Amino acid sequence: MPKHNIFATAFAKVYPMYVQKAERKNRSREEVDQIICWLTGYDQAGLQQQIDQANNFEIFFAQAPGMHPNIALIKGVVCGVRIEDIEDPLMKKIRYLDKLIDELAKGRAMEKILRQQGGS
Repeated sequence: MPKHNIFATAFAKVYPMYVQKAERKNRSREEVDQIICWLTGYDQAGLQQQIDQANNFEIFFAQAPGMHPNIALIKGVVCGVRIEDIEDPLMKKIRYLDKLIDELAKGRAMEKILRQQGGS
């Protein structure tokens, strides 16, 4: 089966779109970065290095220090597809990120976006 085009797309090409989507809804680049780092395990320097190197999504996720253990709590529909039904592991990771950015743009509280367990 051929690879999806998004796999070969540079993360650095899509990252500004994530930021623009958030900023249009009065959210910040820092919040976008916080979400990406939470999901992937990158620190700010590691995230910036991925952007500077223009690595594609496949490399971006392959080099991620570690996906957050609470990613299974990310559920819902992105681009008309239910995340829980996505079989390709890389596509699932990309859609997790899309879903979190969507939630940020919709004004959801950061604690809920980051699937923090305590408190409620």
